[in-house]
Amino acid sequence: MKIFYAVQATGNGHISRAVELLPYLQQYGQVDVFLSGENSHLPTSLPVKYKSRGVSLFYGNRGGLNYFKMWQKFSIKRIWKEAKALPVEDYDIVINDFECITSLTCKLKNKPSIQFGHQASFKSNAAPRPQKKEWIGEWILQNYGTATAYFGLHFKAYDTGIFNPVIKADIIAAKAVNNGHVTVYLSHYSKKVITTQLHKAPGIRFEVFTKEVKTETIEKNIRFMPISNEGFTKSMIESAGVITGAGFETPAEALYLGKKLMCLPIRGQYEQLCNAAALEKLGVPVVAKMHATFFVDIAKWYDLPAPTPLTLEYSTYQLVQMVIEKAKALQPTKNQVDEIERSNSFAL
Repeated sequence: MKIFYAVQATGNGHISRAVELLPYLQQYGQVDVFLSGENSHLPTSLPVKYKSRGVSLFYGNRGGLNYFKMWQKFSIKRIWKEAKALPVEDYDIVINDFECITSLTCKLKNKPSIQFGHQASFKSNAAPRPQKKEWIGEWILQNYGTATAYFGLHFKAYDTGIFNPVIKADIIAAKAVNNGHVTVYLSHYSKKVITTQLHKAPGIRFEVFTKEVKTETIEKNIRFMPISNEGFTKSMIESAGVITGAGFETPAEALYLGKKLMCLPIRGQYEQLCNAAALEKLGVPVVAKMHATFFVDIAKWYDLPAPTPLTLEYSTYQLVQMVIEKAKALQPTKNQVDEIERSNSFAL
């Protein structure tokens, strides 16, 4: 069996999940990865056969999106050209992790696909939303990277078709300890902005992961670390708590480890506002932005008890097994394939 796996490379979460899923997918056959996007800072060993700049989100230095850079990088002509060139017809199964070029390709070539990931959960209205819905954000969740079928992942099984997160094997196997430091990953804030606030909390040690450093450095109560999967995982396992954006993978892993968690959603990114709404229901403090007295919020949060750990109903093996079976069921019969080919020939 040949599997085409489209992975969104905006941020590190999609790639981190793909790395975890890959060995299980490879049990079913050859897996070729289409990596789409240019805003990931996580080195990857994925078998990338196709690559694109895709459509990426870019962040500013103070908690929001960089709309100007996003517009600069956007090209309808390039996307259309790449969509026509992707050979999805050569594969038995197409798995799409919220990637728009693959979605367009499958529509152009009448190829069934399954969207497998966190964003697929928002096809259900039962998945938490913020009190004030944003119609543009909601439209993107419903129409960007569409597929024939959906298999969603979320913090809880809010509806049928929504399942527990994929947690890294290293974290599942780990014995969580508390060495007192706080693990910080806030890609939407600059090192300077983060430093200003964390230096005001001298009684707490921080391990901050940022793309702005290439080697480990220490500045007073802050240890700055280059971004790496292994380093971040180790820091989180040994931490007293985690401060991060309102993404999906990192908050899910922190909750699984039973760590205290504080989230600062990226302003303007609707999916993160949806995740923040879900996290607040789980008792996680959500801070809208890094304000002047953010260090006071940290100090209060640091003294809070740890939450009840997140539990998994399904293993990664079981999730992949269900996705593969669902994807197989989408494939047309030989008679249907012949009919599609005849229709295409008439269209020509």
